Amino acid sequence: MKGVLHSLGWLLAILLAVGISFAYLEVDTGGLFSATGLAQMLQYARDFFPPDLSATHLRAIGHGALETLAMSALGTLLAALIGILFALPAAGRFGRLAQGAARFLLNALRAVPELVWGALMVLAAGLGPNAGTLALALHTGGVLGRLFAEALENTPTEPAEAVRLAGGGRVAAFAYGTLPGVWPQLVAYTLYRWENNIRMASVLGFVGAGGLGQMLYFSLSLFQQAQASTVILAMLVLVLAVDSLSAWARQRWVTS
Repeated sequence: MKGVLHSLGWLLAILLAVGISFAYLEVDTGGLFSATGLAQMLQYARDFFPPDLSATHLRAIGHGALETLAMSALGTLLAALIGILFALPAAGRFGRLAQGAARFLLNALRAVPELVWGALMVLAAGLGPNAGTLALALHTGGVLGRLFAEALENTPTEPAEAVRLAGGGRVAAFAYGTLPGVWPQLVAYTLYRWENNIRMASVLGFVGAGGLGQMLYFSLSLFQQAQASTVILAMLVLVLAVDSLSAWARQRWVTS
């Protein structure tokens, strides 16, 4: 009986929080679901069909898709390099002072969202894919660095110690004692983040960072819903293709 009352109390608290949120935000649910509101939403949705499949627009989308794919791949590669560079000191391999400094830097990088990094990089590097690539690399570098550091901390130290006892140096101990055991995790983390980055690379265009997102922003700004519909379909196809490629790569390189 006590457990039931406890659960009901939490349920009432959640419902109260939801009600307060609606009241505070002044959400006009009546206008949203009224006959006029639903008719306007239906008309807006109709404008997206049929998609614009003209040759000129498809060529532009192909260029934007390649730009988005390149941004995500290069950004993830740079992030993996940043991550492994700071993961070693963050895992405590170079003393407590280096560990604290590396963890602070990694936390700072991943605490800033990709869109904020994108806006900052557009100001620093100008409009285009360079800003998007740097934004993805900085945020994802912080994420991967923290994940890599945790993977290194959880890796058994006996193989590396055996290499050291056999006369090998610190680099040899890491390369032949630690890296083989942690490598599948590092690859899996990197591939997962690539999947996320292909989605985020499509969104970064809304702050001027190039790719399909920038095309979608321009189309919606000019009320060209048919062109925007084609861009959205291209985003969907690109994300599904990258997800399938990443799943195949994980199964081949990580679980084999």
